[in-house]
Amino acid sequence: MALSADQILSEISFKTSRSGGKGGQNVNKVSSKVELNWNIQTSTLISEEDRELLLNKLSHKITKEGVLQIISQADRSQLGNKQLVLEKLDELLAFAFKIVKSRKATKVPRGVKERRLLVKKKKAEIKKLRGRVD
Repeated sequence: MALSADQILSEISFKTSRSGGKGGQNVNKVSSKVELNWNIQTSTLISEEDRELLLNKLSHKITKEGVLQIISQADRSQLGNKQLVLEKLDELLAFAFKIVKSRKATKVPRGVKERRLLVKKKKAEIKKLRGRVD
């Protein structure tokens, strides 16, 4: 299932606070840090299988209560950080719902084996010629 951040905006809550780190004139006045919270446990937009998938794949970003938290304070503006948080959410959802193909085991081709043995023989011949002549 491919969800986008636009589809789940109704279930997302945003929280703003002052950014950390060094600042300038606005550091103590402007709340530019944005925290996105989405409760996956109570979401009505995703099926039970998708919920389990999200909880497993994004466990490092999800609290014990099942709330997905994404924080951004890279931009100087609140709007810019909100945009960054939504982009991060899209990337996380794309990562979580990406289907990984299983690898098919294949044999090493005969030509590759023959070339490897030929190279080994040439190396051995070169090393043999380095030896002392009696």
